[in-house]
Amino acid sequence: MKEKKLTMSIPPTSDSSVHRFRRHNICLVLLFIFTSTCMTVWQLLDGDQMKQFQPPAPRPFTPTRHTQTIASYNISAFDMGISQEEWDRLQKVLDWPSPDHEITELGLSTSPVHTTFSTVGFNDTYKVGDKISVTITARDHNKNLKTCGGDFFQAKVFNKKLKASVYGKVFDHRNGTHTVDLLLPWEGQAQVSIRLMHSSEVVQFFKKYWETSFPRNHYYGYFEGPGPKGVRISEKVKCNLKWIYDGSWSKGNCCCEYKDEKTETVWQCERPKQLSCDYWVYHERGPFQSPLTPLEKQLIASKLTNVGIPGDTRIINVLSSSASIGNAERCRSGLTTPVPAGFYFQDVWKSFVCNTRRFSFTQMADCLANKIIYMMGDSTTRQWFEFFERSVPGLKRLNLHTNSKNGPLMALEMTKNIIIHWRPHGLPLQFRKMPAVDLHYISNEIDQIAGGRHTVVVFTIFAHLVVHPLTFYVRKVAKIRQAVVLLLKRAPETTVIIKSGNTGLTKNEYGNDWYRMQLNTVMSEMFSDIKGVVYMDVWQMTSCHYSREDIHPVRVIVVSELDMLLSHVCPS
Repeated sequence: MKEKKLTMSIPPTSDSSVHRFRRHNICLVLLFIFTSTCMTVWQLLDGDQMKQFQPPAPRPFTPTRHTQTIASYNISAFDMGISQEEWDRLQKVLDWPSPDHEITELGLSTSPVHTTFSTVGFNDTYKVGDKISVTITARDHNKNLKTCGGDFFQAKVFNKKLKASVYGKVFDHRNGTHTVDLLLPWEGQAQVSIRLMHSSEVVQFFKKYWETSFPRNHYYGYFEGPGPKGVRISEKVKCNLKWIYDGSWSKGNCCCEYKDEKTETVWQCERPKQLSCDYWVYHERGPFQSPLTPLEKQLIASKLTNVGIPGDTRIINVLSSSASIGNAERCRSGLTTPVPAGFYFQDVWKSFVCNTRRFSFTQMADCLANKIIYMMGDSTTRQWFEFFERSVPGLKRLNLHTNSKNGPLMALEMTKNIIIHWRPHGLPLQFRKMPAVDLHYISNEIDQIAGGRHTVVVFTIFAHLVVHPLTFYVRKVAKIRQAVVLLLKRAPETTVIIKSGNTGLTKNEYGNDWYRMQLNTVMSEMFSDIKGVVYMDVWQMTSCHYSREDIHPVRVIVVSELDMLLSHVCPS
């Protein structure tokens, strides 16, 4: 792949700026008057166009001693690379209610002990295809009914013996009550499970820190080059994303800046003491930094997070039915994802989106024959690469002299002409120490792919972006979407598959399912009207399974995910 050239932009010193101002102050005043007059005329003549990219009003935020380095910022739709209309639509689908009053003590927050769920009109028996309705009633630690919405619950019906489960979407009535309609898709017994993932009070500060520039994650850069007497030296410095105006993690003329000209992403590293900015060689993940106040730390304590709430756990008896369960439609792009999107039975995912099938290892090889598969993203798509490597007969990894976890990676099967690539997405990325030049942005990589009926492009980008502003993520997705549209214009037979984010083990201020779910919403919404793209929603597949949640799902989930992927590559 062609390496992308990083350019450096270093601001002038303050002394030179002051000198130029003093020398040309009269010219600057005249220029200001002229510019102001032109802008006034422009607004009068073209007011409608000016309104198109007015920045959205930010939520008010008052810094505390714990968040004094936070700088709220105002990002316009234009900065994100989208229209104001699209930004308004995104804000609408992302809208999440907040507490109706300020929380000053733990007792006023939602309690997983006193919050309960009940079944509406419970029956002795049901039939396959029936639904069961559940009401959740939220209470605080003082047993008082909550009067606002915003609590984050996850719901499912399950049977551990049958290795069966199905996801349920929770509807927030914004008054302290929530309802869930749960499908009963298998014959046998079942139970309802409701978990309080995060209280509305926790989600409120999740939103607060997401809408600010507080650097919850840091990174390192390694500079290597000639030192005194020609001896090669190495310097390690802090690095981070620079995102629009005061969204920077550092101030002043402190840093080397590396701007990707196509995506316009700017990466900053503190200026090394001895080497110049040209000697940046390696990137590495760094420490997290918590912005939480003492009260916020209490609210997100493990005993209050991801906890099952008490309720109606009676056994649900489901009888057989003549109703058909599943979807016989051929897998293709453009299909919508229903709720539920499918269910597990005997650890096999049965999709309601399209007719997915099970692939043996030999069938995997047959499906991938004469295909070039480009996988991009994070360690969850690397997990797919590793599964193919272990499972597809004859597929062997090439030694590219790269780290097996960092990549880039490549595998070949010569007999059937199978080529599989994997590489991580660009910065920001929380990976171990790796060459900075190996970090290519997804949109840039897609721009280098010729495409065609033999080409499959798979990407995901979510887990490493949750610690950075949502507006930056929107910008990333907009750039990727632009690249995908151009790819499908020049090669419409290309298969493009987006892997959604999945649930994970972490439930803290750095990574949690609420953040991941919101990023999924952005990705699916922004690609909803792009023809020729498959959006593979794996969120429901990981959130309802009985196994312990992990950002890297267990094998049975990965098998079901790849069955779905291959069903789109080789539909029946």
